[in-house]
Amino acid sequence: MADCNETLDELNRFIDRELDADGCAAVEAHLARCPDCLSAFDFHAELRVVVAMKCQGDPVPPALMARLARCLGLPEGAADTVG
Repeated sequence: MADCNETLDELNRFIDRELDADGCAAVEAHLARCPDCLSAFDFHAELRVVVAMKCQGDPVPPALMARLARCLGLPEGAADTVG
C-alpha cells in the first residue's frame, strides 16, 4: 500500500483490527515512512478514544453518529454499526 490515499482509506479498518495480516503490515509500513498519514492515524485513533469517553452512559443521537461517520470517512449507513 504505497499510496497515501489507499492507506487513508484503510485507516478505520486498521484501527478496528479488521484488516488481514498483509493489510496490517502494509498500513504499518506506510505509516512508518509517511508522517502525514501517521498524523492522520493519530488523529483518528484519538478521536475514537475521546468520542468513546464522552458518550459513555448516554445514547448518542443518530444525527451525531451520522456526522461522525462522515468525518471518519465511513460508508453511508455505517453510523448504525459504530459503537
